[in-house]
Amino acid sequence: MALQQSIDLALDANIGGGGLPQAALDDALGLVGEAMKRLAEDDSSGRLPLLHMPRTTDDLASIREAAAFLRDDATDVVILGVGGSSLGGQTLAQLKDYAVPGTGRFTESPRIHFLDNLDPITFDRVLHKLPLSSTKFVAISKSGGTGETLMQTIAVLTALEKAGLRSHPNDLFLGLSEPRKDGGKNALRDLLEPEGVRFLDHHTGIGGRYSVLTNVGLLPAAVLGLDIEAIRQGAADAYEPFRNGAAAKDAPAALGAALNVAAAKAGKGIAVTMAYADRLERFTRWWVQLWAESVGKDGKGTQPVAAIGPVDQHSQQQLYLAGPNDKLFTVLTTGVAGKGPVMNEALAKRAGQTGFAGRTIGDLVAAQGRAMADTFAKNSRPTRQIHIETLNERALGELLMHFMLETILAGYATGVDPFDQPAVEEAKILAKEYLTQG
Repeated sequence: MALQQSIDLALDANIGGGGLPQAALDDALGLVGEAMKRLAEDDSSGRLPLLHMPRTTDDLASIREAAAFLRDDATDVVILGVGGSSLGGQTLAQLKDYAVPGTGRFTESPRIHFLDNLDPITFDRVLHKLPLSSTKFVAISKSGGTGETLMQTIAVLTALEKAGLRSHPNDLFLGLSEPRKDGGKNALRDLLEPEGVRFLDHHTGIGGRYSVLTNVGLLPAAVLGLDIEAIRQGAADAYEPFRNGAAAKDAPAALGAALNVAAAKAGKGIAVTMAYADRLERFTRWWVQLWAESVGKDGKGTQPVAAIGPVDQHSQQQLYLAGPNDKLFTVLTTGVAGKGPVMNEALAKRAGQTGFAGRTIGDLVAAQGRAMADTFAKNSRPTRQIHIETLNERALGELLMHFMLETILAGYATGVDPFDQPAVEEAKILAKEYLTQG
């Protein structure tokens, strides 16, 4: 397994009164152990298809075929979708420098764009700047009824018509949605199928925020040339302890779930994940949606906060160390020591930083990640450490599955349904009502 997890700096025996008592963790492990039994039943019965996805290979050919269609003669590929229909794909795309600060948003060929947040100015500008004749679009909505995605798709079809390209949208478009149910309505299919646009089927048993291992997340990854089979192999690595019947304390995702449950019961109402890697920034945002929508119900749950190191040391550390001790921290690091530009000895001496001489930027980032975790601990802030030595497709697949399992188990252990989102649906219905009222 690529993922290494330590909770030593979360326990009061190691960091003092602000940490979690071993007894509290043991109680949470008991709850998670019961949740693992439910998870095993989910697996054997097939009622939770996500658990089978890491071992699924029969859909990879269709994903690669669709990716080849999107890449063919394309300078740009645009993913239309919001939330779970987009964040998983963005997370994987960061392995190819998507949205990495300083590299520019468009570094691959074809360049990939995720238009997830519906902003009229942004959307209009992007449509005007894209070379529409060599741009291909993917519209993703599980239900087919997502208002933002429908508006995006209508706007693109209109722009294609104005550019004289409406005669062959089937050459420029791909849809991804659930199969049409007998007698049922699917607005996205109703919109695009009459244009001859081909659809991939969204898995009916896997919701958007858990869909990163399906074609929803793997299609953008394949467009960028990532090894999608390795992503699933990594997910299988994360699930292997469960398949082998490990106890909760010996299954990393179960231990992580128990840590979160114990922290919530101890009044730690905020969960902060700070990743020390630019290419994990979208992972933290993906995790925020996953955690918030899955466990935030019935007055339960903790507030997820995404942070990126080392930059957020300069913007948030003061609060984290001297503010309320109401947080559980996860510090996520990668093997960057020895990587990056080497510091010139003479220039380091001129700057009065002789300790920099011969060191790399990666050495400093590695030291900062370690120092941040230790500083949290010295200030009695409970902290979990997760380290991935080499961030690649397999490692990222493991990380994604780890956090999905952790989230599901935390939901089961606290008595909430980790798969619905009733509050989100309420807001969607009200927004459409306001829109039709003018």
